[in-house]
Amino acid sequence: MAKGHRSQIKKERNEQNRETRAHAHAKYVRVSSSKAKIVLDQIKGKSVGEALAILAYSPRYASDIIEKVLKSAVANAENNMELDVNKLYVEETVANQGPTLKRIQPRAQGRAYRINKRTSHISIYLNER
Repeated sequence: MAKGHRSQIKKERNEQNRETRAHAHAKYVRVSSSKAKIVLDQIKGKSVGEALAILAYSPRYASDIIEKVLKSAVANAENNMELDVNKLYVEETVANQGPTLKRIQPRAQGRAYRINKRTSHISIYLNER
């Protein structure tokens, strides 16, 4: 009836669902996901060297954060998965919305306006050509 202990079943399920591509994540980054997506769309499908060059000369604030995540993903691919760095390309990029920091701005006549400081979770997935 039982197929094993619950921890064994969960371990087998987690190994089946494990991500096989090289990847890196940055969570709770203080940039809105819509602004990060603009930069991520520029590097999607490009080789790693080309993507790093685009990010190095991009004037947007999000490009510095994304460059750091991309370098981390390349290091993960090289050290943990033993992939060839010269063959890597950016297969998938994701920018999900994180929690919003809610602040208030005092206004005239005792009113208060809300300021939403948005955060995002940025993920980059690499693969070999």
